[in-house]
Amino acid sequence: MPDPGTGVVGTLRLPARVHFGYGARAQLPETVGVHGRRVLAVVDPFLVRTPFLDDTIGALTAAGLDVRVYSDITPELPVDTLDTAAATAQAYGADVILAIGGGSALDAAKLIALLCAHGGPLSRYYGENLVPGPVVPIVAVPTTAGTGSEVTPVAVVSDPTRELKVGISSPFLVPVAAIVDPELTIGSPATVTAYAGIDALVHAVESYTARPFDLDWSARLPVFTGRNALVDGIALRAAGHLGPWLPLAVREPTDRRAREEVAMGALLGGIAFGSTGTHLCHALQYPIGALTRTPHGLGTGLMLPYVLDALRVDADVAERTATLGAAIEGIPPGEASAERTVARIARINREIGVPASLADIGVERAHLSRLADLALGSTRLIAIAPVAPSRELLLDILERAHAGALADRSAQ
Repeated sequence: MPDPGTGVVGTLRLPARVHFGYGARAQLPETVGVHGRRVLAVVDPFLVRTPFLDDTIGALTAAGLDVRVYSDITPELPVDTLDTAAATAQAYGADVILAIGGGSALDAAKLIALLCAHGGPLSRYYGENLVPGPVVPIVAVPTTAGTGSEVTPVAVVSDPTRELKVGISSPFLVPVAAIVDPELTIGSPATVTAYAGIDALVHAVESYTARPFDLDWSARLPVFTGRNALVDGIALRAAGHLGPWLPLAVREPTDRRAREEVAMGALLGGIAFGSTGTHLCHALQYPIGALTRTPHGLGTGLMLPYVLDALRVDADVAERTATLGAAIEGIPPGEASAERTVARIARINREIGVPASLADIGVERAHLSRLADLALGSTRLIAIAPVAPSRELLLDILERAHAGALADRSAQ
């Protein structure tokens, strides 16, 4: 009989190459050139005609690569705009796609690469594990520190036929390379730094508190495999980089050390949740974001302390929340507690300008019941939650978040 072991499992799906550090973008010509000569650069519109993009394209062309820039990237990624982009890429005959920008640009590049390789409509791939094979190779260069899309197997799109944004998840969407240069984040506005950075902290927290899955190794694995022994330490490291340094990066946007720390935390958070998945903050944010038209990171960050406060009644979650708090604050584990962690996260939100309550972003009490129902419908995210969430639990979290019940505690 085989030894059943301890039940500890781990999965990692990552780019073949990840480079991090000031100046790392100098690796681009060699990294991109490995995958072909014809390069479609999918670029955030605000980067067009900037010295950074001019220098990058110049370095690629000097290395003998043919580069076409595509910058018609619409926030929230309406599905019809991606069909147009994919047609451009196919007509050009791209060998490799270089993604430069924030989460929307990186997700757009993933979906363009998918459509180029396997055709549309994009709705064929909504959900998990529906991409049939490799996509056009993607080299990802984030210019914000938060989404982690440069190392994850998921992209999110807006479809007018759906009430909420839709995810496409597949190991084939993981870029072949990620180059994270903190220099590229220095020009980010304070709100972008704040909302992207707090979302990265949510990634770390939800990864570390994910439910353990009983995996069937003889079957096709889900894309996100729950609590993961290979990334627990990575999630804690991400929290340790983000907790002390995110407020400083927002307050002092040119502080190079703060930018480096936050960029590292965001990268590690992406590595962590790209394997485990995320849960209740994200399940709740999707309907909240659709209702209020507020940024994704604002919603996940706002909900984080309320979700943790509700879940800490579970002994295992409380212990893990305390461990996260020790990493966030850089204190000995014996001094940490779940309650202290919740208060610290609420204080970070206050310091960086994340609203304290759902009422502050225009949610009315009459909306809460519908928000709970919609969140409960996010079955993939709900399945990763460390406790089986009932409608009553989600409604309780929303009611506390609407009232801003943690605001006073965070000010202490």
